[in-house]
Amino acid sequence: MKPDHNQIWSNCLEVIKDNINPQSFKTWFKPIKPLKLENNVLTIQVPSQFFYEWLEEHYVSLLRKTIKHFLGNEGRLEYSIIVENNLDDGKKYSINIPTASKEVNTKNPSVQMPLNISKSVPNPFVIPGIKKINIDSQLNPNYTFENFIEGDCNRLARAAGYAVATKPGQTAFNPLLVYGGVGLGKTHLAQAIGNEVKGQYPNKIVLYVSSEKFINQFIDAIKNNTVNDFISFYQLIDVLIVDDIQFFAGKEKTQDHFFHVFNHLHQSGKQIVLTSDCMPKDLKGMEERLLSRFKWGLSADLQIPDYQTRIAILKNKMYKDGIELPEDVIEYIAHNITTNVRELEGALISLLAQSSLNKREVDLELAKQMLKNFIKNVSREISIEAIQKLVCEHLNVEQELLKAKTRKREIVQARQISMYFAKELTKSSLKTIGLHFGGRDHSTVIHAVQTVNDLISIDKEFRRNIDDIKKKIDMSLA
Repeated sequence: MKPDHNQIWSNCLEVIKDNINPQSFKTWFKPIKPLKLENNVLTIQVPSQFFYEWLEEHYVSLLRKTIKHFLGNEGRLEYSIIVENNLDDGKKYSINIPTASKEVNTKNPSVQMPLNISKSVPNPFVIPGIKKINIDSQLNPNYTFENFIEGDCNRLARAAGYAVATKPGQTAFNPLLVYGGVGLGKTHLAQAIGNEVKGQYPNKIVLYVSSEKFINQFIDAIKNNTVNDFISFYQLIDVLIVDDIQFFAGKEKTQDHFFHVFNHLHQSGKQIVLTSDCMPKDLKGMEERLLSRFKWGLSADLQIPDYQTRIAILKNKMYKDGIELPEDVIEYIAHNITTNVRELEGALISLLAQSSLNKREVDLELAKQMLKNFIKNVSREISIEAIQKLVCEHLNVEQELLKAKTRKREIVQARQISMYFAKELTKSSLKTIGLHFGGRDHSTVIHAVQTVNDLISIDKEFRRNIDDIKKKIDMSLA
């Protein structure tokens, strides 16, 4: 007995579930209903045009592979967009899952770019046996400087990245190493550099590669006894961008051969861009000679975006997607999602999805209702702005005065207490904290934290004030 549409879609969901995060699966695949399976065409019902477009933009590749796995090369997927919950009034959109070609390996498709490479140097981005000498730069065209929002959290890294893109290999920023936590824009900035170079210098060979991809290609080269060809290929690149180099840790042979690639490119005046989850000195399991080269150029960090930058990121996302939301909703999301850019945009997307599913206008009430669990799970960190507000309310001080140059005792103490809690309760660097207080430097923050700690240990009244403020902060996070 052949499986029906429900069974096929259930099988597809099992595969999809293993390939995306739980929140995305719940938001974008749980609401889908399978309708029918006829002539190898599976029809699924989605709740809105917005839903359909999102699936097509972000998950079409995963859907294509999954449908092909369960329905074969002739398998197709058809969407039914329901209007007013009436199937007869629905609009239908189809995508064809293309038949596999003998020239295309569906698990690892070959890609192209206008780049001439000598046929004597095998290209690791091309499937063996296929006569192609071109590769794709592996860049996402959506990652540009135009949509990389600048703020105090990333100003240095962005400026250095643009300088590198304008004069690749000709600045002191070689290599340029961008580091920071998850979802703060490392990949976006690295690829923006590549896209800008391609725009300004069409003849330059630009290549973006993840560290995992580089490692796997190297392993294949060892198996096939083609390591020299592998190294020769990478030495042809004009701008090499390697993402997440921390995954090179402990892989001595990979590091050794990357060292030779690095040296050749650097000595040839080629540009190297690297990303990592931490600064070079904190990278563990790396050869010292490689670490020393990472330090030759500039290491620039990406910090958690401040409140105003989060507002700007949300508005930019809305502008690109043609979305309008009330100001209080934008402020609510920006105030509560403080971890990283990825979670911030994820919260916005989840809200829009829920609005589409429930056929409701987005307002503050819906935002609070729909994002309650999302916010609780994602972010338990209070923002520096919220700390300033709570401290100033408790001490009866105007918040704006924390940024002023005044040395009035009550203002100085409110500023120091705010800095103390910012250091204790957020992941912001000392430099970032200082910027929130009128551009003060990290030494001022260190002094403030030490002063507060000293007063806590000797002044009972002061300690009681700190405890009361901490309770208010805890209540704000409840």
